[in-house]
Amino acid sequence: MKIKSVTLHIVSMPLKKPFVTHLQTVEKREGIILEVEDKDGLCGLGEGVAFSTPWYTEETVKTSYHMLKDVLIPLMNSKPFQHPEEIGKRFEAVRGNSMAKAALEMALWDLYARQQHLPLWDVIGGTREEVLAGAVVGAGSVQEMVKEAGDLMQEGYQRIKLKISPGADVGIVKELRAHFPSLSLLADANSAYTLEDKAQLQALDEFDLEMIEQPLGIDDIVEHSLLQEELTTPICLDESIVTPHDMRSAIHLKSCGVVNIKLGRVGGYTSALEIYRLCQNNDIKVWCGGMIEFGVSRAHNLAIATLEGFSIPGDISSSSKYWEEDIITSPIVVRNGVASRLEGSGIGVELNRTRLSAVTDYKETFSL
Repeated sequence: MKIKSVTLHIVSMPLKKPFVTHLQTVEKREGIILEVEDKDGLCGLGEGVAFSTPWYTEETVKTSYHMLKDVLIPLMNSKPFQHPEEIGKRFEAVRGNSMAKAALEMALWDLYARQQHLPLWDVIGGTREEVLAGAVVGAGSVQEMVKEAGDLMQEGYQRIKLKISPGADVGIVKELRAHFPSLSLLADANSAYTLEDKAQLQALDEFDLEMIEQPLGIDDIVEHSLLQEELTTPICLDESIVTPHDMRSAIHLKSCGVVNIKLGRVGGYTSALEIYRLCQNNDIKVWCGGMIEFGVSRAHNLAIATLEGFSIPGDISSSSKYWEEDIITSPIVVRNGVASRLEGSGIGVELNRTRLSAVTDYKETFSL
């Protein structure tokens, strides 16, 4: 793979509606759109999904930009490579910074698939023609959450994820279950609880949740193991699983029954595919999480979610859920609870250059 240039676009767009968790309220989404161009003029696309402030992980847009410019792009260009998996392995020499790594590695996988004239889902072994789609209901009043969940059900979403925190949990889940007795519900805690809250979490067992996502510390695996022993509801790990080593530790300790795989959180496809295989071999369910992304990352999520093991609806909502206008020419669309895989080469989408230019705050190209 002979790379000619890498272009970084720092973009910013307001959400149609603020996204609320107990950690942060996101009203405007900042991110990095990355283009990797080869010597023949083909271009692969990636997206840096770190937020403006370090509320989800320690990374931010600014730290990702620094890592890409000063460390990762030079490291990628330090010696020849034939396959993007080599870059995923090469980046292991750099500690942390998974979202910056993923942005560049994702673009290289997209470029590689385009060079082969194949969809990326085909290159990684995906087989699903349609991907089950779920959506997220942000924190708010019970009435607001019930209404939003109802609206999403009318749009065909097959699974709703609720944001919960201490004092805003059992009552909300009970009300949602009463309104929607057959709906697939999961609760996402974003590490809001400790083991001292065990009784409160056990009280959720009666509501037939698909899972409780990341109830304890963001880097914890041990205490989740202790909590899982006390719950009938499966625990889903999110922030705790960053590397395949984390996944092996969680398997050994029986810390979870489900894992949310986010390409950005785990550093890209090379790591994500290894984590996926570990889960498949150990009967742990997986699904694809979302990061309030723009269309480039949504297209990548669609690609990985075509893998057979992604049997739980993922956070793959329509572009229109968050944006008045996305930055890709063909926005991601969910119909009747499913999103069809994209059949074009690579991730199957192209940039809407006019829209991208309008929302770009800064742009820099690195010639290699």
